[in-house]
Amino acid sequence: MQYPLEITFKIWTIAPKITVTDANGNVVFFVKQKLFKLKEAIGVFADEAQTKRLYDIKADRIIDFSARYNFTDSNGAVIGAVKRKGMRSLWKAHYDIFNSVNSDLHIQEENPWVKVLDSLFQEVPILGALSGYVLNPKYLVKRSDGTVVMRLEKQPSLLSRKFIVKPIDQLSPQEETQVLLSLIMMILLERARG
Repeated sequence: MQYPLEITFKIWTIAPKITVTDANGNVVFFVKQKLFKLKEAIGVFADEAQTKRLYDIKADRIIDFSARYNFTDSNGAVIGAVKRKGMRSLWKAHYDIFNSVNSDLHIQEENPWVKVLDSLFQEVPILGALSGYVLNPKYLVKRSDGTVVMRLEKQPSLLSRKFIVKPIDQLSPQEETQVLLSLIMMILLERARG
């Protein structure tokens, strides 16, 4: 993939949609969340016309703060998962990324005070609508040993949410897919912020 990747999340649509484009402006992923599902069901496609399904993201349980979201390819083979770290995520967003066996990668919010300020800022009438332009969280993807491998930064925007994904260290192709799908799922779960 040609980095940096840009993730655009439309906030004014009925069904959440995310477009991931590479540095050349080519669509890498188009993500559409299904509405009115008790268990989250998200389709990841190769294009905006949704002609080729690449991956599915499905929750392992009905509406739960600590649900595990499993990733499967177009053949139904499990390629990984992501899970929010329960109570730990109340203060600072924290997600574990799983391969088929264990969790070696983690997503952590860089500065938890942005979440606190965002919550306070949104309560101010009229000005609260500008929180998406003023407060911009950043997330780090780290290995268990603390090595940062990828960074996700929210960009200032009013009518949509834009994020930039930059690699920091080497990842295998499978790890790269797991990380990108995990970041997409995290954006969907954290979408009310910033």
